[in-house]
Amino acid sequence: MLKIALVVLAALLIAGMLAACTDAGYYVQCVGGHLDVLRRCRPIDDLLAGSSIDQARRSRLETIRAARDFASTSLALPDNGSYRKFADVGRPYVVWNIVAAPEFSLEPKQWCFPVAGCVSYRGYFDEAAARQEGDRLAGEGYDVDVYGVQAYSTLNWFADPVLNTFLDGPELNAVSLVFHELAHQVVYVPDDSRFNEAFARTVELEGLRRWLTQSGSESDWQKYQLHLTRAADFRKLLVATREQLAVLYRSSGAADVKRQGKTAIFAAMDHAYTDLKASWGGYAGYDAWMTRGLNNARLASVATYDDLVPAFQGLLAASGGDLAAFYRQVRDLAAMPSPERLARLDGYLHRRQARAD
Repeated sequence: MLKIALVVLAALLIAGMLAACTDAGYYVQCVGGHLDVLRRCRPIDDLLAGSSIDQARRSRLETIRAARDFASTSLALPDNGSYRKFADVGRPYVVWNIVAAPEFSLEPKQWCFPVAGCVSYRGYFDEAAARQEGDRLAGEGYDVDVYGVQAYSTLNWFADPVLNTFLDGPELNAVSLVFHELAHQVVYVPDDSRFNEAFARTVELEGLRRWLTQSGSESDWQKYQLHLTRAADFRKLLVATREQLAVLYRSSGAADVKRQGKTAIFAAMDHAYTDLKASWGGYAGYDAWMTRGLNNARLASVATYDDLVPAFQGLLAASGGDLAAFYRQVRDLAAMPSPERLARLDGYLHRRQARAD
């Protein structure tokens, strides 16, 4: 009976943490997917002490181990068992998320779960199941985005491992994932995905800045600065597009008129992106994002992660760059009602902008 009770408890917890399950039919997928990850785990120290891994993977795991230690010693992030083990899940993504938004709205559909509260996405360990659900929602008239995720957090209910999905792409991507996911263990607010993701993104960016300052080369730092500049340029394009769509969706025009306007706005964004690429000297780092197609859900996904980052950065500056003090301030915000929380963050944003001017 105890084992059965623990499995049921795990199902409920994982359902909440991953936003993947809303009824008993999904619990098998939730538990099976997560336990499969845990079964594959091996301590990173043991792997590095052996000779069974190739040099490329060894080098990347050594970097991740160093970044994990740095997270606790220099970023005041939790010092626990998370990201001390490695699991190869045998696929490029560990989870696939769905975001859905109405045809004439930029507000994403919410899914509500035990523990996690309401979130703006729904995750699956199985890609086919995620795409099937995405097709169903599209059939109901939603704009839908289904995308792969390299990492997820159980908010320290379990010791989350480093995954093979961390190892693809630039080395800094793996470092940033460790910082971002550990930040979710510091503060998590049920029912507020924008707050949670922007906070973690802020910690990730500050962590990378400090990591590169202390352990990176001048060339790495310059490349990272260029990456941030391009990311800011692309974000401005997304914000401008969302603002145009918001005006259109608030208008009293007929549905057909709004559809035509929506198509025209997305076409204009596509042309603007071509010009932006030219200004970058042909850099194509956002091509994959653009070629997946533009819709409300895709813009909502980006907003969840990015909208509040400048406000959190203002709060970090107001904390004198002291991350421990910053976390205390964020915990205080997390305890406030949502309108007050957002108003306080808005104040830090205005202060940051005033200093910049």
